[in-house]
Amino acid sequence: MRSGFISIVGRPNVGKSTLLNRILQEKVAIVSDKPQTTRNNIRGILTRGDVQIIFIDTPGIHKPRTKLGEFMIQSAINSMKEAELILFLTDEGWEKGSGDQHILELFSQIPTPKLLAINKIDRIEPEAFLRIYQEYEKTGLFQGIYGISAKEEKNVDRLVERLLSMMPEGPFYFPPDMVTDHPERFIASEIIREKMLLYLDEELPHGVAVEIESFKEEKKLIRIGAVIYCEKKSHKGMIIGKNGKKLKGIGKSARIELEAIFGINIYLELWVKIKENWRDNDVLLSGFGYSSRSE
Repeated sequence: MRSGFISIVGRPNVGKSTLLNRILQEKVAIVSDKPQTTRNNIRGILTRGDVQIIFIDTPGIHKPRTKLGEFMIQSAINSMKEAELILFLTDEGWEKGSGDQHILELFSQIPTPKLLAINKIDRIEPEAFLRIYQEYEKTGLFQGIYGISAKEEKNVDRLVERLLSMMPEGPFYFPPDMVTDHPERFIASEIIREKMLLYLDEELPHGVAVEIESFKEEKKLIRIGAVIYCEKKSHKGMIIGKNGKKLKGIGKSARIELEAIFGINIYLELWVKIKENWRDNDVLLSGFGYSSRSE
């Protein structure tokens, strides 16, 4: 048997969660076109024959402006130090911005083996791809470079085969049929948050947290009660919407997807409450599951 942990890292919005879902052929990480969608390290499990990989989908590495941001960055760094392999995902040349340069500087301090995947090749011209490839190849940091499209599923199988081949000898950490170790409460809170990312304006979702207050399993139904916390009274009004229309849309969309995931009817109740500046409050961050302590 062989097994190991792979940390998927990169800037916000380069497609890390999309890639993880594509590899597992099942949705374990929420996805949106807004940056900083992933806040916690999301673990996905792939078992192929006698090899098991535990993927860690990390928050996008960015310049933090709040304590929540600091937690997200530290989570990504911790996962890189503890993994057997780092999979770095990008979608452009590092000379275009400081984000990837900062990540490369972090890599130089971490001896963990690294692979590079250049994502979204369906949008990149061949000449541009060659330039990007050569930029990263010159760093000497990577044991392999792959061009992929997570969305279009191009070359993902080739990348996965390489990842499987690089896993060291070790035991299975999870049953072969398991795809994530996150509890159902966490999955429910993430799906609700994903729907807010889709329904709400650009900045508002980053100031929102979801707490599952109740999760009761019955014979043919799961009853879920969730509280959406925001930072301002005006934000509460935007989340609820005129005559409650916005909140109802979020709830309906989340309920439909949760029913598909859990395979059972869902009764979902949502409430909206205000917790001012919760993103900079250590106690509230810890209560919402965002702890700055190393795991």
